[in-house]
Amino acid sequence: MNKPLRRIAIFCGVLILALLVRTNYLQYVRADELNTRDENRRVRIERYAHERGNIIVDGNPVTSSVETKGSDFKYKRAWKNGPMWAPVTGYSSQAFDASQLESLEDGILTGNDDQLFFDRTLSMFTGEKKQGGNVVTTLNAAAQKAAFQGLGDKKGAVAALDPQTGAILALASTPSYDPSTFAGNSNSDTKAWQKLLKDKDKPMLNRALRETYPPGSTFKVVTAAAALENGLYTDIDGKTDSPLPWQLPQSSDNLANEGNIPCENASLKEALRMSCNTVFGKISDDLGNQKMIDEANKFGFNKEIFTPVRADASIYPKDNRPQNAMAGIGQASNRATPLQMAMVAAAVANDGKLMQPYMVAERQAPNLDVIYTHEKEQLSQPLSGENAQKLQQMMETVVKSGTGTNALIDGVTVGGKTGTAQHGLNNSEKPYAWFISYAKTASGSPVAVAVVVEDSQANRDDVSGGGLAAPIARDVMKAVIDNK
Repeated sequence: MNKPLRRIAIFCGVLILALLVRTNYLQYVRADELNTRDENRRVRIERYAHERGNIIVDGNPVTSSVETKGSDFKYKRAWKNGPMWAPVTGYSSQAFDASQLESLEDGILTGNDDQLFFDRTLSMFTGEKKQGGNVVTTLNAAAQKAAFQGLGDKKGAVAALDPQTGAILALASTPSYDPSTFAGNSNSDTKAWQKLLKDKDKPMLNRALRETYPPGSTFKVVTAAAALENGLYTDIDGKTDSPLPWQLPQSSDNLANEGNIPCENASLKEALRMSCNTVFGKISDDLGNQKMIDEANKFGFNKEIFTPVRADASIYPKDNRPQNAMAGIGQASNRATPLQMAMVAAAVANDGKLMQPYMVAERQAPNLDVIYTHEKEQLSQPLSGENAQKLQQMMETVVKSGTGTNALIDGVTVGGKTGTAQHGLNNSEKPYAWFISYAKTASGSPVAVAVVVEDSQANRDDVSGGGLAAPIARDVMKAVIDNK
């Protein structure tokens, strides 16, 4: 071979080698990334080429698939009572992708997950139509209905947990949206999607998981736990060292209570019953910022929670003395999601053990064989069993004779704490109404609930955790107990 031909042959060989390297790189290294890119329309077409599996609540599907015509997409998703379940299921749209369980469990719902490899292979030989698997949730339909109807046309959220397992029983957020309105690929779907995006009330925001609020006085449960765990006080009926008025550290301002209530040297139990800012602000200052952060962290603050849907991190801040005192009563930069505050109530109810919240109990193959079952997992131990029982006595007094009497349920022991959280520049906005609680029966505590209500229509003086949020929590707890 002469020299020019040899050079051409070498050049062609290099090109072929480069082509082989590039092909293998795309085929084996970047295949998953390319297959899951939003721009890859074939993935979405495949997602809706057959009926998706369902999301199950109490043994019944809250989703379905309906056949479409005149489109590349054979089926589209539909929901039963979409606005009520949207904070749990999320959406699945031919045009706008998917969210929450519809997205995170897409592999099971479409039947493409590796766990369903055997079913897919078997279908190839039997000729059966490809089907998706099912996702069985922990949700309690009666509790979800009570939460959604309780919020009604108010802006707010509810999170309810089983304290003994961490199972999420209710997860409501209002205003909500109907994911069926934009499940397809038509102009009307696009209009519905754009309308939701422009809505100033943000109906697609999952307030139970993705909105953090000042927790107000409901946070005093965490501050009380910090006082007990650090030995600042051990007797919940003994007097505390709490002058009235109490001046904020490094400040000339006194910390005010709500009204003329007997908070001077009040016991921990009485201070929680009356919701004394001065007592709990001073506890936070006496313990210091780091001990308060440490206790809040044990309850789950300062990190994201995955249920598997992600919940934003609630924040107990690193701050100076006066701000730390305010954070100890749930104000300043203290922020919490409703899920987080439900976790606080659940840990107290479960004798100090905080369980990992979760909402997927099982995954099923298309033939209904169970391929995954959740095992309950302890997340932390924010307080000892002895101190948890002391805090239970305190929270139960709040409901028996304090600010939370609207949560009473006949024949059931209920513990709770109200909160009316100030916010806005110089507290100019209407406060948020909070209530956290748990119910106890002979077999332990089956439910803990957190409710927050942003009622912009109410008179400012009428906004209170006991008045607006406690009745909703009561109905959710009762729904769970009645359903047992």
